[in-house]
Amino acid sequence: MAASAPAAAAPLSDRALIDRFLEMLAAEAGAARNTLAAYRSDLSLASQALGGRLSVADVAMLQTVAEEWRELARATVARKSAALRRFYAFLHEQGHRADDPGAALPRPGTARPLPKVLSHADVDRLFAVIAERLAVEGPLPSDLRLSALIELLYGSGLRATELVSLPRNAIAPDRPYLILKGKGGKERLVPLSDRARAAVAVWRGHVAADQAFLFPSGKRHLTRIRLYQLVREIAGQAGIPPDRVSPHVLRHAFATHLLAGGADLRALQTMLGHADIATTEIYTHVDASRLVELVTTRHPLVDLPVRQP
Repeated sequence: MAASAPAAAAPLSDRALIDRFLEMLAAEAGAARNTLAAYRSDLSLASQALGGRLSVADVAMLQTVAEEWRELARATVARKSAALRRFYAFLHEQGHRADDPGAALPRPGTARPLPKVLSHADVDRLFAVIAERLAVEGPLPSDLRLSALIELLYGSGLRATELVSLPRNAIAPDRPYLILKGKGGKERLVPLSDRARAAVAVWRGHVAADQAFLFPSGKRHLTRIRLYQLVREIAGQAGIPPDRVSPHVLRHAFATHLLAGGADLRALQTMLGHADIATTEIYTHVDASRLVELVTTRHPLVDLPVRQP
């Protein structure tokens, strides 16, 4: 008699998925205890309203939840919507859902806060700590890995998920770019600095040839949570408040510093993999002094004589 096929694993409950989401939020975003408590309350209430089907809710179900928020304060609706949107983005990214229905939720506030900023001096301090670690005879493999991770984050603007899941041979020493499949399965060309390629080449020498990933961990690859921990640890050692630094902040620094150096906004959009140029504009704001300098030195009228009163 033929053996029966193993039963498929039961889907995780709303409560289990909410727990996983909040663990990620605490580790990656450094969310405060009050924020985590508010998100847990919002998600749990939404789950109750949907009979424990929050994690599998479709657009119509979410619209019924949003209808119950109609009489709430605008700020409260904004918080609840943000909690659910981040939750669905997490489910989609982690493979628990094939889609992300978050767009069906109301957006009572349209203003988006600017991301945290690292100065050139801050970045220099991060790399100074890494250089000090690598200057010893026989540096630790963990420090070689950290060097490759930070060089790629700041030197290429990779997303955390894109970085940790890179295949072992994705980066060639003689090729200053890689072709990456990012959000939505779209391919894009990612530039690679000489420093990043050199750091990766040294680190790859410590990765077994049969490993599938450039940054392996157990049977899979380094997790995003561990990457966030590593980035914040090195920030603390560099004298930078850890809550100011994350993989995404380094991605933002890559874009901001390139733009401040004269990079074209459309080119940055391509490198960052943004579908909408508006997203790039938010992530690549520059100081007013930089904008003034561009006008006073590069505007066509600069070379014309000044009319005296």
